[in-house]
Amino acid sequence: MTTRSAISRANQTSRKPASSRGAATRKANRKSSGKSRSAKLPEWNLADLYSGIGAPEVARDLEKMDAECVAFETDYKGKLAEQTARQEGGKWLAEAVRRYEAIDDLAGRLASYAGLVHAGDSVDPAISKFYGDVSERLTNASVHLLFFALELNRIDDAVIERAMQAPELAHYRPWIEDLRKDKPYQLEDRVEQLFHEKSQSGYAAWNRLFDQTISGLRFKIGGRELAIEPTLSLLQDRAPARRKAAGQALAKTFKANERTFALITNTLAKDKEISDRWRGFQDVADSRHLNNRVEREVVDALVGSVRAAYPQLSHRYYALKAGWFKKKKLAHWDRNAPLPFAATGSIAWPDARNMVLTAYRGFSPEMADIAERFFTDRWIDAPVRPGKAPGAFSHPTTPSAHPYVLMNYQGKPRDVMTLAHELGHGVHQVLAAKNGALMAPTPLTLAETASVFGEMLTFKRLLAQTKSAKQRQALLAGKVEDMINTVVRQIAFYSFERAIHTERRNGELTAERIGEIWLSVQGESLGPAIDIRPGYENFWMYIPHFIHSPFYVYAYAFGDCLVNSLYAVYENAQAGFAERYLTMLAAGGTKHYSELLKPFGLDAKDPKFWNGGLSVIAGMIDELEGMS
Repeated sequence: MTTRSAISRANQTSRKPASSRGAATRKANRKSSGKSRSAKLPEWNLADLYSGIGAPEVARDLEKMDAECVAFETDYKGKLAEQTARQEGGKWLAEAVRRYEAIDDLAGRLASYAGLVHAGDSVDPAISKFYGDVSERLTNASVHLLFFALELNRIDDAVIERAMQAPELAHYRPWIEDLRKDKPYQLEDRVEQLFHEKSQSGYAAWNRLFDQTISGLRFKIGGRELAIEPTLSLLQDRAPARRKAAGQALAKTFKANERTFALITNTLAKDKEISDRWRGFQDVADSRHLNNRVEREVVDALVGSVRAAYPQLSHRYYALKAGWFKKKKLAHWDRNAPLPFAATGSIAWPDARNMVLTAYRGFSPEMADIAERFFTDRWIDAPVRPGKAPGAFSHPTTPSAHPYVLMNYQGKPRDVMTLAHELGHGVHQVLAAKNGALMAPTPLTLAETASVFGEMLTFKRLLAQTKSAKQRQALLAGKVEDMINTVVRQIAFYSFERAIHTERRNGELTAERIGEIWLSVQGESLGPAIDIRPGYENFWMYIPHFIHSPFYVYAYAFGDCLVNSLYAVYENAQAGFAERYLTMLAAGGTKHYSELLKPFGLDAKDPKFWNGGLSVIAGMIDELEGMS
């Protein structure tokens, strides 16, 4: 059965690869209290969750979690069908769901705190032990809750429908109906318990090994040894020699570690195949589609549309970009090189903040007010630090608290867009929190909508303010690159995962074979203007989504194409749009994506829908070709 519990959500959201930093519990405590070591960039204040990893409140809540889970099992196990069928069954079951939700919220607080501290330093021994211990405690405690969803799904349809006529239970109808979609894939109770308990020594352990391995990698460049985040950042450096050095250093270190990453990939793909086979999923991605509450044919239509558009999107754009560099082809390490006509200099953090908040306020004052709290209340961790997770995320934590944003701000224009993106997630999470722990989470099909829309608002505002033709060209090109990375690259990732998981069913794949598949899908998606040099065959190794969230990646393309269509509606009929948009975000997981899109006249099942979203990218490339 697919799981969307607070424990799994919190751990999955925050588990990102990080690089090493020195040990000591006091570092975690200092981070948690939010005392910044940087005069320029904010660090988050995790004390809103707990004051430190040694805080007595952590031990208290872990003990409370244990007791509440045991008490819940004692009070309800084996009783759901009989009690729900009685005259007041709806009220009785509603009270059970309320108790379950309260436990889920507490678990989310504990798991989120452990995950966020771990994202700050995944190899500090004290933090790693804390993260592992909390995860294990929560897994052990939640064993006592497994029966609830299983028994709930075994209640007769007519009985549960009659019970939901009670107003108290009707409130939870979206969650109950959503949960019952898992019914065909449910296993016998003891098998579910075995799967649940062995997760700590199974896929969760391999996820943790990936994090710690990627964190410990070092890349030698110009006599210095760098962690992965600053090394990847050099691929966007203005100096061609630095980009080349970074690309070659990545290739060399990845090659030296290919057997470890191949073993992790093979093991997790086999683990998923076993689970899928036992549950009865037919296609390698069906469990993800179920979790996303999206139909397989809708995803297939998206993938087919994007792949068919490769020549009009990525192939055409990279040919343009090569021409701007006066070359026929660009080496793979130059794919994200800064444009020769782009403005130089770094964007200060206060300027980035102002850009995003101004763009948000121009669309909706309410949206801007929510986003501003991330700055004023210290919900953002922005500096690059040794040991900190690379990349960026917005972690929803739990409805009784608030989200936190992690990013690695280095003053690049793309960093401003990342800030806009993650704050979009944050606004979405704040608005949806009122639905409670069970119904606040949004399926991944819509999870990227607010983030990409936030980027689009910021981009459009910057574009409107730009007077220079060259800077307009640079902004457009930067946006096209971001959209290609969000749509084309993520669908290529999805194709890669499909090939790996399909072939794994017939036996292990060598690192060489995985590399061959990677080069095949990358060559197809990037096109002839990108010269894929030796060493690129191992660049699949550092992508965390392949490890932590198999087949997650198509959600980015789904969100980008959806936002392109959504933004077209906004530009053509702005009256009342912001209110409808915020209402959609506030729905959280209470409605199917098709129902949420209806007020905007959008239908993802219509084949024209995806082509419409992709045509926005193609139109921007048309404009760039005209400028060239």
